[in-house]
Amino acid sequence: MLSDSLYPTSRLKRLGVRVAATVCALAVGFGLAGCGSSTAGTVTLDFFQFKSEAADTFKAIVQDFEKQNPTIKVNINNSANAQTDLRTRFVKNRVPDVITFNGDISFGMFAASGVFYDFTDEPIVDTLNPGMVNIAKNLVQTTDPAKKRLYGLPFAGNASGYIYNKDLFKQVGLDPENPPTTWSEFTDMLNTFKAAGINPLQGSVADAWTTQAPLASLAGTLVPETKYTELKQGKTTFQDLWKTTVEKEAELFTYSTEDTGVTYQQGTQSFAQGKAAIIPLGTYAIPQILLINKDINLGFAQMPATDDASEQILTAGDDAMLTIGANTKHKAEAMKLVEFMMQKEQLDSYADAQSAITPLKDTYFGNEALETVRPFFEENRLADFCDHYIPSSINIGGYLQTMVTSGNTDRFLNQMQTEWDKVQARTFE
Repeated sequence: MLSDSLYPTSRLKRLGVRVAATVCALAVGFGLAGCGSSTAGTVTLDFFQFKSEAADTFKAIVQDFEKQNPTIKVNINNSANAQTDLRTRFVKNRVPDVITFNGDISFGMFAASGVFYDFTDEPIVDTLNPGMVNIAKNLVQTTDPAKKRLYGLPFAGNASGYIYNKDLFKQVGLDPENPPTTWSEFTDMLNTFKAAGINPLQGSVADAWTTQAPLASLAGTLVPETKYTELKQGKTTFQDLWKTTVEKEAELFTYSTEDTGVTYQQGTQSFAQGKAAIIPLGTYAIPQILLINKDINLGFAQMPATDDASEQILTAGDDAMLTIGANTKHKAEAMKLVEFMMQKEQLDSYADAQSAITPLKDTYFGNEALETVRPFFEENRLADFCDHYIPSSINIGGYLQTMVTSGNTDRFLNQMQTEWDKVQARTFE
């Protein structure tokens, strides 16, 4: 044994510091936490955030959370390509602790794989709008109803229909507080604007994705969501599923008296400048329009698809889902952050910033223009976006773009069926 005299106290202290540093370096290399006095007793959460336009809002929410929870730090990872980035993390077994993600088919596929926490039996679910909860459950990509569980909480909602200029409604003698409730009333309204020399409808077909908005708006009423399970089971086809829907969409664009083949940016700009009565996009376009003209007097309405007002269903989506990793090592802390974010104050703040819809039973709308669709939320007359059931590998926007400009609905439906069959041939549940 070496004598203590060979290692004076000062040298022993320096040795201790070096050993501690080595242990910390190894800990970092193996992904461990807790090295150094600054992190002692502190848990750091990995928060994956997909919505770039809401980055500042989430940053503010997290800062408030950290002030109230000094032993929890949150690293926000804003992703420009959320689907790819999240899939890469899953493959590398680096599932984030807390996650926001769009409520679409990709979320449903991830959920079905078991990487997200199952919130189905959590008490917080009782505070949420049942329609928005059902939309989230139906997203799970399985044909087994028992497996349609709640693998994420709806954090914010949006809706598809059309945005309209209330002042132009008044100009032609229409009541902006009572938009049409049937398809015939809706087309009569468009003809009223045409007769008055006002462009009834502003399209933005140059950006193909915008053509998916009216498809979703009309399909919400015309196509029961159970039909998409039948499609997956091979019990129905796109000809049966969407024929009436796409025929109405093709008709819709014939009412425009101006060029519909412009970009989303150009279309929203023209509409914001008062050059059209309606623009057939969802609530997500409202912030863009207000950015161009903050004084425009906007309304938002459900796009009726039949001549029975009682049949109308609003297409609404869980625009932002909030969940946690199924196997997070920090479940208690992650759940604490989720519960904080789901408080009314935080939900309302986000809704105000994004013109969004809160998921609580006492629904709050982040823009007064949305008040006309409140009855649909209160009565749970909601359906998810139909394109949320379509794999991203199918170029639905491109096919719709061609359909809208050509009017050839059969070609579109056949293209969709061909591409769908290809996906199903290589998909196993």
